[in-house]
Amino acid sequence: MPTANDFYIILPIIALVAWTLLVLLVDLWIPVEKKHITALLAAAGLAISLGLSLSQFGHSGLGFTNMVILDGFSNVLTVLFLISGIAGIAMAHDYLKRNQAERGEYYTLLLFSIAGMMLMASADDLIVVFLALELLSIPLYILAGFFRPRLDSEEAALKYFLLGAFSSAFLLFGIALIFGATARTDLPGIIAAVGDPNANQMLFLSGAAMLLVGFGFKIGVVPFHMWVPDVYHGSPTSVSGFMAVAAKAAGFAGLLRVFTLVFPSIAPTLSPVLWGVAAASMILGNVIAISQTNIKRLLAYSSIANAGYILMAFVPYGDAVIVRESVSAGLFYLLAYALTSFGAWSVVIELEQAEGNGLSLSDFSGLGRKYPWLAIPMLVFMLSFAGIPITMGFWGKFYLFKTAIDGGYTGLALIGLLTSLVSAFYYLRVVMYMYFKPGDPQIQPGIWVTVTAVVMAIGVVGLSFFPSPLFNLATQAILGMK
Repeated sequence: MPTANDFYIILPIIALVAWTLLVLLVDLWIPVEKKHITALLAAAGLAISLGLSLSQFGHSGLGFTNMVILDGFSNVLTVLFLISGIAGIAMAHDYLKRNQAERGEYYTLLLFSIAGMMLMASADDLIVVFLALELLSIPLYILAGFFRPRLDSEEAALKYFLLGAFSSAFLLFGIALIFGATARTDLPGIIAAVGDPNANQMLFLSGAAMLLVGFGFKIGVVPFHMWVPDVYHGSPTSVSGFMAVAAKAAGFAGLLRVFTLVFPSIAPTLSPVLWGVAAASMILGNVIAISQTNIKRLLAYSSIANAGYILMAFVPYGDAVIVRESVSAGLFYLLAYALTSFGAWSVVIELEQAEGNGLSLSDFSGLGRKYPWLAIPMLVFMLSFAGIPITMGFWGKFYLFKTAIDGGYTGLALIGLLTSLVSAFYYLRVVMYMYFKPGDPQIQPGIWVTVTAVVMAIGVVGLSFFPSPLFNLATQAILGMK
C-alpha cells in the first residue's frame, strides 16, 4: 500500500491535479463573459503547487516502489514548469477573449499538461516516463486545435497528433527493447542489469536509439522537426508559445535523466549521433529561418535551432569529468530560452489581429515609434536570442560553448558560434522593421500579456548580471540527481 512518503514525493502534482478537477467543475457555473475567473483560479492552483514545490527544496526520496523520485533536478524543473504555466495563462487570457474563444477548458487542459511535465521531471521508471509523456501531450493535441473550425488550427492539431503518436510508438518500442535486454524498467535496475555480462547489449543499444527518436520528436530536433513549423503556425499563438518552452523543456527533462543515468556505457556509440543531430538542428533551423516572413514560422525554426544548442550540452554525457558542468550549461540555457521565448511570443500575441492577421514581419514596422513599451522588450528578446550582451542568451551560449570546448567538441562549438552569427541576421531584421521601417501597427493591448512581456524583458536583462548563482543552482540540481 502507498505510504505517506509516497504521496509527499508527488505532493505538488497531486495538489495540481486535484485543483484542476475542481476548476473543471466550478467552470460549469461561470458564465462566458466572466471566464477570467477560471483563468485566475487556474493561476491560483499553479501558485499553490509552486509553493508546495518550493517547500520540498532540500528534500529527496523515492516513492511508489522507486517509480518516482524527489531530488534537486525534479525540484528545479517543476518550478520552471509551474512558472511557465502561469506565464502561459497570462498570455492566453486576453488573446482568447480577442478571438472569441474564451472557454474554461483551455485552462484545465493547460494544467493537466503541466502535471504531466512535472511527472516527467520526477520519473524514475521508463513506464512513468511514457505515462508522463502522454499526460503532457494529449492536452496539447487538443489545445493545438482549440480554434476550430479554423482550418489552420485543425490542421495543426491533426499533424501534431499523428507525429506525436509516432514518437510515442518509438518511445514505447524502445522501452520494450530495453526491458527485453535487462528485464527491468526502473532506472536504477536498468543501470545494475547493464553491468551483467549476460545482458543483450545489441538489444539495449537498439532500445536506447528508439528512445532517442521518441524524445527527438518531442523536443523538435532535426530530423524529427517536420511538425514544428506547421504546428506552431496553425495553433493558437498562446499555445505555440507554451509548447515552444514548456513542452520542449519536458522533453529535455526526460532525455537528460534517462540518458545521463542509464546510458553512459554506450556513450561512445550515441555521442556521435547526438553531435550530428545538434549540428544539423543548429544549421537547418537558422538557415531556413532567414527566408521566413511570418513571425510564428520564424520563431518555430528558431526553436529548432535552440533545441540544437541545448542538445549540444548532452553530447559529452558519457564523460564523467565534464558531464555535470555540461548538463548544467544546458539547464542554464533552457532557463534563458524560456524567459526570452515567452517574452517574444507575448509581443507577437499583442500584434496578432483576428483570423491570424498581423503576423508578417512588415506588421512590426513602426512599432518602436508607436508602441515603445512593446518594441523595447522585443529588442531585448531578439538580442538575447542572438546571444548578444547584456542578456541571459549571451551567458547561456557562453556556458554552452565553453563546456563543449572543454569536452573536446571544439568543432561543434564552432558550428554553434557560426550559426549564432547567421541567426543574428534574422533576429536583427525584426529590430530593423520595428525601428527603421515606417508603419502604423495596430494592436489590441491586453494588460496581462503586456505585463508578461515587460517582466520577461526585465528578467532577461536583470538576471544576466547574476549568471554565476543561476549556473550554480543548475549545477546543484544536477549533483542532486539520484
